[in-house]
Amino acid sequence: MVSRVIPVEPFDLVVFGGTGDLSQRKILPGLYRRFWAGQIPADSMIIGAARSEMDDAGFRDLARAAIMEFVAEDKRDPEMIEAFLARLGYVAIDAKGTGGWAELKKRVRKDVVQAFYFSVAPSLFGDLAQRLHDHKIADANSRIVVEKPFGRDLESAKALNAGLAKHFNEAQIYRIDHYLGKETVQNLMAVRFANILFEPLWKSEYIDHVQITVAETVSVDGRGAYYDKSGAMRDMVQNHMMQLLCLIAMEPPYHFDPDAVRDEKLKVIRALDPVPADDIVRGQYLAGNGQGGYLEHAEDAASKTESYIAMKVHISNWRWKGTPFYLRTGKRLRARASEIAITFREPPHSIFDDAEGWRENVLVIRLQPNEGMNLMVMIKEPGPGGMRLTQVPLDMSFAEALGEDGADIPDAYERLIMDVIRGNQTLFMRGDEVEAAWAWTDPIIQGWEKRGDKPKGYDAGSSGPEDALMLMHRDGRRWREIRE
Repeated sequence: MVSRVIPVEPFDLVVFGGTGDLSQRKILPGLYRRFWAGQIPADSMIIGAARSEMDDAGFRDLARAAIMEFVAEDKRDPEMIEAFLARLGYVAIDAKGTGGWAELKKRVRKDVVQAFYFSVAPSLFGDLAQRLHDHKIADANSRIVVEKPFGRDLESAKALNAGLAKHFNEAQIYRIDHYLGKETVQNLMAVRFANILFEPLWKSEYIDHVQITVAETVSVDGRGAYYDKSGAMRDMVQNHMMQLLCLIAMEPPYHFDPDAVRDEKLKVIRALDPVPADDIVRGQYLAGNGQGGYLEHAEDAASKTESYIAMKVHISNWRWKGTPFYLRTGKRLRARASEIAITFREPPHSIFDDAEGWRENVLVIRLQPNEGMNLMVMIKEPGPGGMRLTQVPLDMSFAEALGEDGADIPDAYERLIMDVIRGNQTLFMRGDEVEAAWAWTDPIIQGWEKRGDKPKGYDAGSSGPEDALMLMHRDGRRWREIRE
């Protein structure tokens, strides 16, 4: 299989916050990899913009260091690196003042695609949008990319949307969620809607339950004070996990069109039931293995912010009525793993006597690490001695199944930035989608704040609080093991 690389049109991309961590870890290395792959035309320009006083040469040195650290050695071609760096420039900018804007206006061309990446705190979104408009740098064809967190509640999300809407229409705004750029997440839509095998079974009549797990081994040490203002619900569930749930549960759109896809996702969010307190488990990791606990890292011994959350969610529509979705995410867990597991119901009648050996069919979509899918099916255990059943996986690792193309899957940021240049909003959140997600999330958070609930402690390197196990056990189900 040969992967096709389709070049985009020439563009000018301004990265506000161009000297920041995200720019150095993801944006600049990702743009270089797309340049290396031949997707970025040689006459495109990438302009860093930040408060730091720096010239073009200094920014290129910063980008060179980022490439050397975050790009695989087999792609670090000296000539390609120098050719890429020649397309980079830098402008020192004052987001709240007038400094640098006249210089930026001189740099941004009008005869190519214009994109402005807001890799800055949300509090600066409105200021940047205002100044791009006031200085007549952006026009009706320009595109802006905004990073999460997009608000911390419904009220702030509405305020951010309103601030951007003063100067840009919805078709120009790209709210980025890197989870939607993952190859496996997009393949979820292909598996559902391009194969007759699954779609007839994709409903409560045949699916017992769905598990969505995003487990991390890292702590919040070093950014605990920031994280403590959000917690796992705001940081992961309201955006990343909500998007995964929508892609699993959505109805087939009439066409693979940005608004058609997002219309169906919005219907799912609006069909989510309120979540009762008994269906929520929150936790904080404890000190262990020579590392501090969450309260120490958050620098607040009285913190009630969760580093772990598990919850049972129901969708009130014809397709999913009665099928629970179990969500869990947390820090300092046993392994780094993100997966979606769709567990199908047992056959209505088994003709085999080996009932104890029976296992359900499970479709597992692995998001990280080792992106791929496997389908757990029952077969006869090899050998003589009767009909004994055993469960085996029909496994598809992208790296193995697709050869070199599978092993060289573009990073999510690479794909999403190229979609911005193409003007394709399919994998980006719409304003009403963000607000609907917060409208569902806010009452859940307000509920535990009003009750004064304290998160349960859990051991670092475990699967989370014991209460999370009971959330499944009382339904006669169990969580899948967290493992890489």
